[in-house]
Amino acid sequence: MTKLWATIHERLALTYRQKIFLLTTLPLVLAVAAIAAVVTVQSRQLAEREIRELEAQLIAAKRAELKNYLSLARTAIGSIYGNAAPDDEEAKLKVTQMLSAMIYGQDGFFFVYDYDGNNLVSPRQTFLIGKNWKGLEDLNGVPVVDTILETARSGGGYHAYDWAKPSTRETARMVVYVIGLQDWKWALGTGIFIDDVLSTVAAAEADTQARIQKTFVYIVLITILALTGVFVAGLLLNLRERRLADAKLRALTERIIDTQEEERGRVARELHDSISQILVGVRYMLELARKRLLTGDPKAPESLNKGIAGLTEAIHEVRRISADLRPGVLDDLGLGPALKSLVDEFSRRTGIKADFKTVVFSNRLDKDAKIALYRIAQEALTNVERHADARSVYIEVFGHRMGATLRITDDGVGIAARDPREGVGGLGLRNMQERIDQLKGTLRVLSSENGTIIEASVPLTHMLSPETKSEPPAPKPRKSA
Repeated sequence: MTKLWATIHERLALTYRQKIFLLTTLPLVLAVAAIAAVVTVQSRQLAEREIRELEAQLIAAKRAELKNYLSLARTAIGSIYGNAAPDDEEAKLKVTQMLSAMIYGQDGFFFVYDYDGNNLVSPRQTFLIGKNWKGLEDLNGVPVVDTILETARSGGGYHAYDWAKPSTRETARMVVYVIGLQDWKWALGTGIFIDDVLSTVAAAEADTQARIQKTFVYIVLITILALTGVFVAGLLLNLRERRLADAKLRALTERIIDTQEEERGRVARELHDSISQILVGVRYMLELARKRLLTGDPKAPESLNKGIAGLTEAIHEVRRISADLRPGVLDDLGLGPALKSLVDEFSRRTGIKADFKTVVFSNRLDKDAKIALYRIAQEALTNVERHADARSVYIEVFGHRMGATLRITDDGVGIAARDPREGVGGLGLRNMQERIDQLKGTLRVLSSENGTIIEASVPLTHMLSPETKSEPPAPKPRKSA
């Protein structure tokens, strides 16, 4: 007997994979059973609430449509009404003619009653025109004209009642929107029939009932698919993760290549637009000096001096391009002096007022953080120069308990107002974000029509202890960042 029980237990024992599968699917099966029970209890309540919300939304849309129609009519007659006196009968006649001609759809039209209850405009039901309809009620005893006049006197609003459709002469529910032309004591309005809304709601109720009946079938199908998915997901997980990793690696490689090509293009443009032209000028001056020397022209030294001046300018351009690629002052003196030099050069080159401020903090930035913040400042100033149309820029770098922050503020037009063809908010901001992501920091960009604020923060992990100096002491009492 003991051997029999042991054999049965051995056969019923689950493998490790079967235990994992059971542990994964059992909560799912229980959850599906609970969902089925909840759906049984709440399906009708949810359907009823859904239908009422649909009805409210459709009626709200109809009301907004009415308001737009009346706004168009008010705009059409505005020039006449606004310039007419209260007793200008000619202007009133023109307005009634214009409103009579403004019909839309099968049953849409504008109507006008004076405050005494006389109908002045009713293009689709002309039998109303010229008669007094005070005290008129619909089939349910709802006041029509009296309420319209009261609503117009109070400034405008909506009213609903039953009315005959001009196209079919069948009675249907109608919603009107009315405003008052107070100078002329007129009630101007337009209406729309909502029988299509009621039909839509009825169709929605029928559709909801059908969906409730199909819900259980869907639950069973979803359960089967989910169980199958759990089984297959384990087999495909490693392959999917490997494909995602390969895709990210390809995207990163493409991004690196794009960045390299962009930097090469920028350097090539700098060399072509500045140094190449300067050297061509120097060559011309040297050739001119040689000719003058051969002919004994006393102006030869003047040409040599201009050539030397051109070479000096080329040397300065080479230094500037070199500083853009990798500023020596960043390694020699630190982030503060490097940013100060960058801001001064930016202001001198562009004519934009630029201020820079550092705030004392005890810890120091490591090499990666210094380079990242400097490049972010460089990218931000480039965007300001090219796109912002700013008059001033303010740069501040300071330390705090959470790390260090670089803030660049300009008074330009903002990112949203710039030409999207210029690429603002694209590659430049992506470069900033990628640099700050490598440091596990944060980048915030706040932009409006009054300017843009870019704030880059690095965490405390990139701050060196006071005894570990990443920069030599600054010559001034205040320490740089």
